[in-house]
Amino acid sequence: MISLYELFKIGIGPSSSHTMGPMVAAFRFVEALQLAGALQNVARVEAILYGSLAWTGVGHATDKAVILGLAGMRPDQIDPDAADEMAENIRQQHQLSLGGHRQIRFAPDKDIVFDFETPAPRHPNTLQITAFNEGGIALLRQRWCSIGGGFIIPEDAEATAAGPQEKLPYMFRNMAEFLALGEKTGLLFAQMMQANEAMRRPLPDLFRHLDLIVETMMACIDRGLATGGILPGGLKVKRRARNLFEALEIKARSNLRHAHEVMDHVSVYAIAVNEENAAGGRVVTAPTNGAAGVIPAVMRYYRDWCPDSSVAGLRQFLLTAGAIGALFKMNASISGAEAGCQGEVGVAAAMAAAGLAAALGGSNGQIENAAEIAMEHHLGLTCDPIGGLVQIPCIERNAFGAIKAINAASLALQGDGTHRVSLDHVIATMRQTGRDMNSIYKETSRGGLAVNFPEC
Repeated sequence: MISLYELFKIGIGPSSSHTMGPMVAAFRFVEALQLAGALQNVARVEAILYGSLAWTGVGHATDKAVILGLAGMRPDQIDPDAADEMAENIRQQHQLSLGGHRQIRFAPDKDIVFDFETPAPRHPNTLQITAFNEGGIALLRQRWCSIGGGFIIPEDAEATAAGPQEKLPYMFRNMAEFLALGEKTGLLFAQMMQANEAMRRPLPDLFRHLDLIVETMMACIDRGLATGGILPGGLKVKRRARNLFEALEIKARSNLRHAHEVMDHVSVYAIAVNEENAAGGRVVTAPTNGAAGVIPAVMRYYRDWCPDSSVAGLRQFLLTAGAIGALFKMNASISGAEAGCQGEVGVAAAMAAAGLAAALGGSNGQIENAAEIAMEHHLGLTCDPIGGLVQIPCIERNAFGAIKAINAASLALQGDGTHRVSLDHVIATMRQTGRDMNSIYKETSRGGLAVNFPEC
């Protein structure tokens, strides 16, 4: 069972799988060196990036993430404003303090290798880190898979013996089981998720965590709405959220207002978050960085535009969204490198639709229907970022995902929860579609817009 604490992680942009995951892997590598008592014997460290991490690693700042992780930084603790300066100092000085303890010579241009040839045997986001002593003998080698949403697993995890299984009051592996539990107990999805999470940490801690996630998401929107300039990376993409929001504020003071204006606000909320993400700012994986704008935008819509919104409603939103995200994570994928953007923005839209339906008083059947509708109309969505950057089409794509989520929730709430296609059917279809999708459309920047856009 996947916890909300795992799905909603506070970190930095631009990518959960290509930035946060590799940073955590490098951080854990240094921890393993310390535990093995080998840290003081390290003279050199080499990191090799495979698959999608190689093809789009520069645009996703994977090299910077590895540098920071080796230096002892974690995504949830690092100051985004200090990250660039720290990484640049290491690049310029060719010196790195492993975990802040062992000073070694480190030249990122040589010691971080982008391997475009060797296939990754298990997952397209794979990295290998090796520490050597003065004689060139390997002291420790680890291979990690960054499987989306900041999750990482050892490449040989399948061969590792399973530990004791977690015992929770409401165990489910698919939506059919979850619905059956609700039918049997009379509880809503959010109530069952809350009971599960309360077994992991005390309820006050859970509420504080949920409130912190909401606060971080709203702060990210506010920063995005207040910040202008050009996004990093070479495409010279101008940040638009501030100007768009200012134009909406001017319209709000006039007599000429259109009914769809609320959707313009939702779009600009999502754009604000993903511009922050593209700039390396602080965001929440929801369930990934590339799709980080969908859930905050829909939550802002609920908070600011829906009558009777409440703190309890926001918590219910996240608990329900987390359940849907867990189902996709357990039964398909939330990795763009594995499933295309249907696994990122598509899953985020399904989570947001379910969360909104729950916060607005929907039944379990209506909530499931909302998630199903949202994903059904993201099936087959490719991941083809231009220049390997989480900018075009990623930023606008989050805006459309948020709009679809609200539409899906609204449609579901107009019905009684009965529908022909189940969420389990859609998740299975999404998994199969991801498997059938050509790898050039799965976060490699070797197909789609990434090659048909004439870069100047």
